[in-house]
Amino acid sequence: MRIKSTEIVDTFAEAFEMWGTRMIITADAPEWADAAARSVTGFATSVIGCKCEAGVERVLSPDETPDGRPGVSVLLFAFDPDGVANRLVERIGQCVMTCPTTACFNGLEAKKNIVVGGKLRYFGDGYQIGKRLDGARFWRIPVMDGEFVVADRFGVQAAVGGGNILISGASSAACLSAAKAATAAMREVPGVILPFPGGVVRSGSKVGSKYKELPASSNQAYCPTLRGFVPQTNVAKGVGCVLEIVIDGLDLKAVEEAMQRGLHAAVKPGIKQISAGNYGGDLGKYHIGLHGLVGGKVA
Repeated sequence: MRIKSTEIVDTFAEAFEMWGTRMIITADAPEWADAAARSVTGFATSVIGCKCEAGVERVLSPDETPDGRPGVSVLLFAFDPDGVANRLVERIGQCVMTCPTTACFNGLEAKKNIVVGGKLRYFGDGYQIGKRLDGARFWRIPVMDGEFVVADRFGVQAAVGGGNILISGASSAACLSAAKAATAAMREVPGVILPFPGGVVRSGSKVGSKYKELPASSNQAYCPTLRGFVPQTNVAKGVGCVLEIVIDGLDLKAVEEAMQRGLHAAVKPGIKQISAGNYGGDLGKYHIGLHGLVGGKVA
């Protein structure tokens, strides 16, 4: 299958089950909401080494936030609800509560809830104050510029991680141009994040390694410099660069829609092939076929 001059490989992205949440960070000015969002999503590209995956979903206007201030919506994913809870307590406590003028609210209505503010409140050393608003509980924690308001509980739900596409281009410049177009298209989809820097991965990984202590290692089948040295290569003729985009979402439909939009947007001059990463179907529950996406199939 081809779109213009780009081959769409008949393969699938192997996505897996995760748990996700949404936090709404607000502040007196957009710059402080942005600063907190950047900090809270730092070092959160892959559960392989970071224990969670997180990213900015979108910027919020004052009329979209609980307290009528500028805000940012952030999604965070981990393998289980306890993992989500632990990462929220750590990251909100260290990265949001520390940032001037901020507050942090639950942004996900879900059947399952995890305690976050109820643990962070102890930082108030007995001077914290609980309050209820519209049936939800919040904590007011004294800080040096006033008080930090944080939701007692955050919603968490089953989610999907590891959706992906692999863009193979004649050059680094061609690949980067296509990747930028793809990430821009994907970010228009609600409920997804692209956790890697700028949404793009150059060090794609495979499961396992020749070194026993490593759970993952370089996916040499997609490394152009190793094309003549490895037993099997997936680097097509004329390809000088391969870049990956990884997508996490609150549900399968969101991940598939993001992949679909990104795939079409990545069809640019110099792009030889678009593929996806999988492990033969043994790792992840969800198999998202690229040809199906081209044909308009979304869950």
